Amino acid sequence: MTDSPIRVLLADDEVLLREAVMALLSLEDGIEIVGTAQDGRDAVALVARTRPDVAVLDLEMPRMDGVEAATAIRAAAPGTRVVLLTRHARPAILRRALNAGVSAFVTKATSVKELPSILRQVSRGGRYVDGTVAAAALSESDCPITNREIDVLRESLDGATVRVIAERTHLAPGTVRNYASTAMAKLGAATRVEAARIAWREGWI
Repeated sequence: MTDSPIRVLLADDEVLLREAVMALLSLEDGIEIVGTAQDGRDAVALVARTRPDVAVLDLEMPRMDGVEAATAIRAAAPGTRVVLLTRHARPAILRRALNAGVSAFVTKATSVKELPSILRQVSRGGRYVDGTVAAAALSESDCPITNREIDVLRESLDGATVRVIAERTHLAPGTVRNYASTAMAKLGAATRVEAARIAWREGWI
C-alpha cells in the first residue's frame, strides 16, 4: 500500500510565481496540488473547503497577508500545516509567523528544488526556518511599539484616515490619534504613514 499524496494549496498574488511553483510541485511524486488562491481571504476559504495537508502562503498578499491568513487557517483547520514564503526575510516577521503557528518560514532566495523536501518535512510534523533569518532573530532588539500601536500602524499603511482606522480597529478616533502619535514619537516619524512604513520595513507589522 502506497502512502497518500501530500495535498497542497498554493496562495500567491504573483501569477507567474504561483504557476511556476505549481508546475514544479506537480512533477513531484507524492505531492498533489488541490487548489490555488491569489489572496489571503481566498486562501482561507479554500482551505476550509479542501482541507489540504499543507498551505503554502506568500507573505505579501492583498486583503489578508500571509501571517493573518495563517492565523485564520490554523483556527479553522488545525490539521493544515502552513508554510510561509517571503522575499522580506526580517527576524520580526519570523517571530510573527511563529506566533501565528506557521510550520515553515522560507525565503524566496531558497532554491525551488528544496521546496518539495520542506513540504514533506512539514507534512510529517516537522518545522523549517531559514537559517540566516533564525540567526538574525537571536540578535535583533525587541519591537519598541505596543500591540495596539501596531494595529493602528498596520491600518495606516494604505493611507487610511483616522475615522477609517477607528472603524477597522474598533477604537475611538481620539484613541487612534494617541496610539499613532506615540508610535510616531518612538520611531522618529513625521506622519502615521511614515511610521507605518518604518514598522513594515522592520517587520513589526
